[in-house]
Amino acid sequence: MRKLLNTGKRNLLRAVSAVVVCASIGLPAYANEFTMKIGFATMNDIQHQWGTWMKESIESGSKGRITVQLFPRNQLGTIASQIEGLQLGTVEAFTAPADFFSGVDPRFGTFSIPVLFKDMVHAEKTLLDQEMNKEILSLGSNRNMQVVSVYTFAFANYFGKQPIRSIDDIKGKKFRVNATAAERAKMRQLGGTAVPMDLSEVIPGLQQGVIDGTQSATAVYVNMKFNEINKSLTESNDTMVVSVGVISRAFLNRLPPDLRQLVIDEGAKVQARMMSRSRQLDEEARKRWSDAGGEWLRFSAADQGRMRTLLSGIGEEVTKDNAQVNAFYKRMLSTSQKF
Repeated sequence: MRKLLNTGKRNLLRAVSAVVVCASIGLPAYANEFTMKIGFATMNDIQHQWGTWMKESIESGSKGRITVQLFPRNQLGTIASQIEGLQLGTVEAFTAPADFFSGVDPRFGTFSIPVLFKDMVHAEKTLLDQEMNKEILSLGSNRNMQVVSVYTFAFANYFGKQPIRSIDDIKGKKFRVNATAAERAKMRQLGGTAVPMDLSEVIPGLQQGVIDGTQSATAVYVNMKFNEINKSLTESNDTMVVSVGVISRAFLNRLPPDLRQLVIDEGAKVQARMMSRSRQLDEEARKRWSDAGGEWLRFSAADQGRMRTLLSGIGEEVTKDNAQVNAFYKRMLSTSQKF
């Protein structure tokens, strides 16, 4: 019995000593209780920035109880598999353009409706409107996901194996899209064919002739070296790329209440900072494209007017058959008209 008591005392002393050592070197006594993996398809862009800032704030706010790991360039799997992982709880967090979540909830596809936003500041004001933001952050909540952030990425620019100098250059061509109804309708209106495709497949698709072009933010073209295929980007500012930061509810449910609220709160708090940073990063990406010998093309005033006419009815067209999606689109449209 005395031996057991002595053993118990020794174990207690070891535990106390461990706490004292942790405290003396500035480490929390209960570090690394949880690991949070954040995945994304891109690198060195605004989505990477979201992961970096979430890592900093969550690790600091949790005093090391949550360790955050970043996995860029689809290291955790394809975009589709990571979204599935969110729902299953095998991926704790993921950030990507909202379009990719439209299979989970078709309202996510609303963000890809063309001519919805005038510029990045206009999009920022719309997305951060108190009531609109609250509704956006509730999307997908019935599918085991928690949206904690929404932020602008940038306007999407057109890229083709051959320069796209006018709307007519899109006719008869196959363009990669993120598979939303709005993107399909846009391609149809412009005379092209929409080809849904994961980002990792785009460059091989262009090289092998599966697609003739694509539409993405400038940072994607710069970081993935699209200039090795063609040095021309066409700026039209018709469609804003809007990304969301999403946490698995299965992961959140494993956290104690204080840490669960911390993760949700940090996602909401970083939104305004992300909006400002997205404008800076887009300007930097545009400069990098030009510095690498890239060329900027713009449609003529006549083509711009023609494009707006062709695309202006898409929002109603692709949402009218789903009352929930149509109501969400109309609320976003009316919110945007306030600014």
